[in-house]
Amino acid sequence: MPQKKKIHPTLKSKLHLRSKHRERYNFKALIDSCPELAPFVALNKYNDESIDFFNPKAVKMLNTALLKQHYKVDYWDIPKHYLCPPIPGRADYIHHIADLLWATNPESKNSKVKCLDIGVGANCIYPIIGNATYGWAFVGSDIDPISIASANKIIASNPSLKGNIEVRLQSNPSHLFQGIVQKDERFDLTICNPPFHTSLKEAQAGSIRKLKNLKQKKTPKPILNFGGQHNELWCKGGEETFVRNMIYESKKIATSCLWFTTLISKQSHLKSIYKTLEKVKAIQVKTIPMGQGNKLSRIVAWTFLNKKQQQQWLDIN
Repeated sequence: MPQKKKIHPTLKSKLHLRSKHRERYNFKALIDSCPELAPFVALNKYNDESIDFFNPKAVKMLNTALLKQHYKVDYWDIPKHYLCPPIPGRADYIHHIADLLWATNPESKNSKVKCLDIGVGANCIYPIIGNATYGWAFVGSDIDPISIASANKIIASNPSLKGNIEVRLQSNPSHLFQGIVQKDERFDLTICNPPFHTSLKEAQAGSIRKLKNLKQKKTPKPILNFGGQHNELWCKGGEETFVRNMIYESKKIATSCLWFTTLISKQSHLKSIYKTLEKVKAIQVKTIPMGQGNKLSRIVAWTFLNKKQQQQWLDIN
């Protein structure tokens, strides 16, 4: 009896309506953009072209191809063992905060937007996507000199990014905005993908659980297929403490930014984050849901400017 062909499950995309990644990857087009991807592409159990998402080299090459095809980035690379982020989710963050800005004032679509990326990383993904998609200017900060050097190399190697993205080393890991935001400097938006875990052990345990769920078998050795250094994946107190510290520090530069934003991976952290925002007397707080596949997350955004101040901000710009 002939075997029945496995049918690939079709899921309604949860990605933003403006996302370039709502459809399944077009590997023919990706290989046309980046021939180096070809050796990593093969038929999966559904007889569809795909890559092995458990192979870090394949994931990195897929990112390279996506950046070339959709964002016109000719050179992109990261140091070994540094975070190689999934691009569709990163693009979604940018699209959602664009909506947030436009809802504040539709005229901001036609203005020069300046965004601060806290923890830009060696990959420089958010500034690349934001600049290529909306023409925004970016400042990216990081506590890791290797990440800064890598991001600078990406910028210098792509003419479209030069003059539009600047990266700055945060010399004091205890601070997020202090030492980065300069006197009289103004940002329309800040973004952040905070370290999620509280320790390396927790990060590795999470990786094992993820792989076990996906492969339906035990994985004795943790494989972080997207990589990541400790400052990218974990910090003391994890995401909840990191974001609370960010909120307290944001109050000190309340008039230097229109909207502060951050990703929040764990819903259970929201209660304490809202409480902290209440303590610092944020004028407006918004929670923006996001989804990719089976993963759900959200963006929390806050401002210390009232409606009149928001309008004045945009008029000055």
